[in-house]
Amino acid sequence: MLGGEYRHSLDSKKRIFIPAKLREELGQTFVVAKDIREKCLKVYSLQGWESYIAPLKEQKRKLSEKIMRFLHASLTQVAPDSQGRIVLPQELVDHAEILRDAIVVGCGDYAETWAEEVYDQIKEEINLDEMISELEELGL
Repeated sequence: MLGGEYRHSLDSKKRIFIPAKLREELGQTFVVAKDIREKCLKVYSLQGWESYIAPLKEQKRKLSEKIMRFLHASLTQVAPDSQGRIVLPQELVDHAEILRDAIVVGCGDYAETWAEEVYDQIKEEINLDEMISELEELGL
């Protein structure tokens, strides 16, 4: 299970360190893709990626093809170097608006990579009481 919050910097070659705990779960090669809903990147193991897109393949072809095209156009498969760094393509860096400092967050079966400023702002805006209320409405 992927968990934790890790703060790292993107270097001049667009490399970012992926913590060993996360690399163990993600495997030797994994996927980095744009998030559809947020200005962040999703990081999946190869198996996790296939599970993520499986429901999309069941949708009507017009919708499925549009989303699959968006997701796969800039997707990258990465293998960390000997120091645990991966290279992010410029398009992914731009999507997540990462200028220098980034945060990698484990989210169970995937991880997210955020620009530090964006992530910190989102964390600051979390309303725990509202979240608890929504969970209780769902019976959780």
